[in-house]
Amino acid sequence: MLKLNLHSLSNIIRPEILELNAYHVPPATGMIKLDAMENPYTLPQALQEDIERLTAHTPINRYPDPSATLLKATLRTALQIPDRMDIMLGNGSDEIIQIIAMAAARPGAVLMSVEPAFVMFRMIATFATMQYVGVPLRTDFSLDIDAMLDAIARHKPAVIFLAYPNNPTGNLFDKENIIKIIEAAPGLVVIDEAYHAFADASLMDKLAHHPNLLLMRTLSKLGLAGLRLGLLIGRTEWLSEFEKLRLPYNVSVLTQLVTEIVLQHMDILISQAEHIKAERARMLAQLTAMKSLAVFPSDANFILFRVDHATHLFEKLKQHGILIKNLDRSHPLLDNCLRVTVGTPDENTQFLATLETLLQNET
Repeated sequence: MLKLNLHSLSNIIRPEILELNAYHVPPATGMIKLDAMENPYTLPQALQEDIERLTAHTPINRYPDPSATLLKATLRTALQIPDRMDIMLGNGSDEIIQIIAMAAARPGAVLMSVEPAFVMFRMIATFATMQYVGVPLRTDFSLDIDAMLDAIARHKPAVIFLAYPNNPTGNLFDKENIIKIIEAAPGLVVIDEAYHAFADASLMDKLAHHPNLLLMRTLSKLGLAGLRLGLLIGRTEWLSEFEKLRLPYNVSVLTQLVTEIVLQHMDILISQAEHIKAERARMLAQLTAMKSLAVFPSDANFILFRVDHATHLFEKLKQHGILIKNLDRSHPLLDNCLRVTVGTPDENTQFLATLETLLQNET
């Protein structure tokens, strides 16, 4: 019988997994929660009642439609997905990233992104035993296209992931530079458009022109984070291979039904996104007016800013019941950086007032 101790763990668990830290989600009970890029608005009461009525008779004793045929048709219409492109669904975008990495993980294969980027690109590369290469952004968080093209030529990545807008920086990369990357890449380029609703920019229209281009979307930032639905859009030749790795019944019957209902009211989600964009503009203006901060422009539903003693300020905000994201020391380019999600007008006002008071007390 195996005696469980550190030695036995190291004999079984891969060393690179032992070295990882699990993705940390801090408790937020009783806090103004501005740390996770969620839509702060609930659905209208009438729509909630429709969902409650329709889900009451959902056959949860049965497995969901494994192909999610009706949901895919609804998504195609709501998100204006070209008829020539196929759709694969995931339990959030994380599962889709993992499926792509697992499919591409030949011995010695490289997964590439920029740095800083969505932390799961690096983590999932490790899960899939792929070599990870992160190409540093410039100090203003723009793409260093020369460094990127050089890294592509040297490492010949099987897959490149780029978030558009980028997380955690919030900016849109130059589209012409992205096209250069797609054209130079010997493998797949996956554009993660998780924040599309707040950016008014997309590469959806480029899918037909570039055989190695795939697009990821999620409904989490639009207001359905609790349903955990992500989707991959691209040519059938790619997606039919990825489908072999997708676990059966990965999208629950409730997720399928509720998403179908809500997407019939896409105008509500778009309206909420417009409110978030208006609040983003207000927050950017007020944060920029605070002399202690260096505030970065954002095309997402969050704002990144730099401040002296960021971790200390983060803890002070928590003591006042406000939870944002501490990125200090997570990457050299993010030293002393904090990230705040755009919340409701009241939440944003409380955050701004508390932040200003704390900054004044520090001076």
